[in-house]
Amino acid sequence: MPLKIPSRVDEFLRRPNPSVMGCVRPDGFPMTVATWYDWEDGRILVNMDAGRRRLAWIKGNPKVSLTVFGDDWSRHVSLYGLVVSLHDDTDLHDIDRLAFRYSGNAFPWRTAKRVSAWIEPHGWHVWDPSGELAGDGP
Repeated sequence: MPLKIPSRVDEFLRRPNPSVMGCVRPDGFPMTVATWYDWEDGRILVNMDAGRRRLAWIKGNPKVSLTVFGDDWSRHVSLYGLVVSLHDDTDLHDIDRLAFRYSGNAFPWRTAKRVSAWIEPHGWHVWDPSGELAGDGP
């Protein structure tokens, strides 16, 4: 069952905001990286180069987090959950989707080997001093 997200938070996540994804390294240390994402039907799409270490880490431990920032770092939504699907993005469909979302252009490196991940959130938290997005999730 998809996580229930208030409409104001759902609208925030639908915007091409900057974000940082966290995963767990094999030595137990957390690692965060800036990433493009998309929000669809209560799930998060991310895409990475097939040679990235985080891809191997995610395969070993699918627990991840994503923090999405508003106009400044003090307004953000953080989600945590599990990578429920990994697949090769052989036709670059998903990375093009993300590139268009963030830049308005197709992904420029057409020979790249890319992998897409779908994340199913299990919980969320909001920090918003204005109160517009206020509230904690489960």
